[in-house]
Amino acid sequence: MERLINIDNGGTLTDICVWDGEDFTYTKTLTTPFDLSQCLFDGITKASAEVFGEKNLEGLLHSTQHIRYSTTQGTNALVERKGPRIGLITDDAAVVDELRQSEAEASLFDDLVGNRVAIVDPHADDEALNFDLVQHVNALTTDGAARIVVAVGETNGNEERRLRQILLRKFPRHLLGSVPILYSWEFAADRVRARRIWSGIINSFLHPTMERFLYNAEDRLREHRVRNPLLIYRNDGASSRVAKSVALKTYSSGPRGGLEGTRALAQAYGLKHVLMIDVGGTTTDVGSVKDAQIAVERRGSVKGVPISFPLSDVHSAGVGGSSVISVKDGEITVGPESVGAAPGPACFGFGGTSATITDVNLLLGVLDPATYLDGGVSLDAERAKAVIRSTVAEPLGITLEEALVRMEAAYFSRMAESFAPMIENPAETTIAAFGGAGPMSACGAARLNNVKSVLIPKLAAVFSAFGISFSDIGQNYEGGIPEPTAESAKEVYDALLARAERDIFQEGYDLASCQVAWHLAVEEADGSFVSETPYTVGDVPRLSDGQRASLKLSVTVELPHPSLGSGAAATPTPAVPNGSRQVRSSATQVDEVSVYSLVDQAPGATAQGPAIVEGPFFTARVLEGWKLDVTATGDLMLTDTR
Repeated sequence: MERLINIDNGGTLTDICVWDGEDFTYTKTLTTPFDLSQCLFDGITKASAEVFGEKNLEGLLHSTQHIRYSTTQGTNALVERKGPRIGLITDDAAVVDELRQSEAEASLFDDLVGNRVAIVDPHADDEALNFDLVQHVNALTTDGAARIVVAVGETNGNEERRLRQILLRKFPRHLLGSVPILYSWEFAADRVRARRIWSGIINSFLHPTMERFLYNAEDRLREHRVRNPLLIYRNDGASSRVAKSVALKTYSSGPRGGLEGTRALAQAYGLKHVLMIDVGGTTTDVGSVKDAQIAVERRGSVKGVPISFPLSDVHSAGVGGSSVISVKDGEITVGPESVGAAPGPACFGFGGTSATITDVNLLLGVLDPATYLDGGVSLDAERAKAVIRSTVAEPLGITLEEALVRMEAAYFSRMAESFAPMIENPAETTIAAFGGAGPMSACGAARLNNVKSVLIPKLAAVFSAFGISFSDIGQNYEGGIPEPTAESAKEVYDALLARAERDIFQEGYDLASCQVAWHLAVEEADGSFVSETPYTVGDVPRLSDGQRASLKLSVTVELPHPSLGSGAAATPTPAVPNGSRQVRSSATQVDEVSVYSLVDQAPGATAQGPAIVEGPFFTARVLEGWKLDVTATGDLMLTDTR
């Protein structure tokens, strides 16, 4: 088969995972925030050297069926509020209060929309409505709106279609300076007004950030005569070409890849409840897989703001490998500020002046400067010492050694807080720890939460990119059924089918060759979920008073998926150390700790902590009292024996 390339672009590092149908080749590269297409091609070039033994970008690109790409840029743009100002045209002044009900909603509304709100009467005569719309659009753009969301009407979007016809005449798209306009009913078939409008606002805010980079990346790929278009990995677990993806569905897409990989682990090892702990440079993403099912909200939320689309139940905490560790009011704090890839941790030598857990682990002896990121980044211990002394040790009046131990403890505690609420029964919970910084701190954080089992996959450093391997090309559609009759449902069925045929054809496939699934969804008047059942033409929606029905269509083009094999236990044999390392366990004690190379261990290899296990692009710290076992598939299973 042709290769499949998966790329997970994070705030600090970008991960590349190449699958040839049998084996994975993977690498990492520093994210280049000034031009994300640069790290995309840097990573693929590095991966080509792993595949062919020398750099051969063209060779790898031309032997690849699809490139699937996930990025945190939309997430970061929303967190940092880096995007266009949004204007809102609606027909009800009360909608502003609806959109500002919670503290999170009020904060986001004020930052993205503010006072750029216009009220129109969609039922006014043509002359009055024409005049009002022109006046309002001009006023909104004068007030700084770079994009506009139109949200009027309560049923089927007819009022919005009338406004659209007028706006297209008055503000033709071909004119320079024309303002992009999103129509809420066209974007989301959700009868709950606040969710539908919020979806439009957030998508409009994210769109230009994503559009500029993704089309630039596509243009660069075309220069290399790449046959198939770049695929965007979405937060619903499917992938689609750039022209068929909406910006909102890129939000939190990387963690969904991690959850797909976590589900594969749960199935391979027969685990009842697995908590994903994906520790990147800036954040820790936590998600749950129970009974091999990913927890998904039918109507998700973004930073506490409700939206109309399904979203994995992932919680992000501001703690990662590049999170700033500092002293505030006499206490050591961790995050949420991050040094990112530039300037990065102090030990990177790029001018960083803030301490991070990476600096701490270097000075504790957990990290080896010669093997960090497989030797791809050199670490400067003296810079790390200077920064930790000036920012932590001296402000607290303690020694450097005491500062290191207390900083690590604070980091363990902060990470433990990030997933404690999702633990139902510690005895039935396994933590799947991955990301570049996850394996270093998983044991310490798990012990604080009384969780005894930690699973570190052999692909831990690129596990979210690996999880994208389970993605297919797909599109999802939803349409509200106006009347609870078979005829009304059939009209919606026909409309959704026509959209799907057009979109899948533009993806390069015929609908007849795809997997198609129809479901009838029922919600209460307030938008709360009631039921979802399979639908066939002729079915009559059965509704109670006040309930509303929608028709959902899922279209899937299957791509090859990898298999993790069986997680069966292997015959125990003593693990063979590759050497030892001096690792500090307290302010006054340094231990001689065995170091094991994961790829050099036979299945069944076992040892007791304290120990260091080095895998490709990651380092795992096994604390005293923990037992390590290498599984039949080469993963690392850690068990707390205390």
